[in-house]
Amino acid sequence: MNVAVERLDSEWVDSWCKRVSAALEPLMPSFLETHVFPPGENAIALATDESHGATGALVDLTPIPSDLTTLYWVISEISLPDIENGYFIHSPATVAEHFREYGAAEVDDESPGVVFASDGGGHLFAVATSGRVWRSTTAAWFDDFEGAAVSIQEFLEQISQRIADQS
Repeated sequence: MNVAVERLDSEWVDSWCKRVSAALEPLMPSFLETHVFPPGENAIALATDESHGATGALVDLTPIPSDLTTLYWVISEISLPDIENGYFIHSPATVAEHFREYGAAEVDDESPGVVFASDGGGHLFAVATSGRVWRSTTAAWFDDFEGAAVSIQEFLEQISQRIADQS
């Protein structure tokens, strides 16, 4: 099923980062009481000149979806170990390293995907050139992938909802 999706906008990503950071702030002080162990470092690392260079190198390595380029223009990486089982958006340098080591992920009948994120259970998230986000069905690079979101924006909105559900 092909669904027309608007391309990711860097201003929207910037706004999302601010909303998520604000939502995390009151959540972490009560984390220890709720979970009986201290929270990890939940952080959004904004893009730097170095991460922009790594994004350029990733683009040279493989034709990554434009939404991933847009995402990496705003952020370098995201680490949310305390949201559900954890969510991690890998840095562009890590994505390039993994691509060189493992290649593209085979995602259904779409073009191969670029793995850009994972969860705390070892499942991987890949984005295809269509912009759809796919999740591995097991904690393995070469297993099946199932649809997770129609776009990176929807994927980020799902993470926002999981943060809201924890408050």
